[in-house]
Amino acid sequence: MAELPRWEVEQIIRDAGAQRVSEDATKKLLEILEDEAEQIIQKAEFLARYAGRKRISKEDIRLAIS
Repeated sequence: MAELPRWEVEQIIRDAGAQRVSEDATKKLLEILEDEAEQIIQKAEFLARYAGRKRISKEDIRLAIS
């Protein structure tokens, strides 16, 4: 799976209100985001296949999250 750039994850943390962010915090959030994204994609792929499609839709993502 493609890795998110660390600077983007750090920017997410800063946008949420943090003024200073440690490298460890950025790495940990990056790990969590990638793990969650992988799980969501797997569920969405299952939903698409169940519906007889090869392409994952926005609705598949929404359903996988809920």
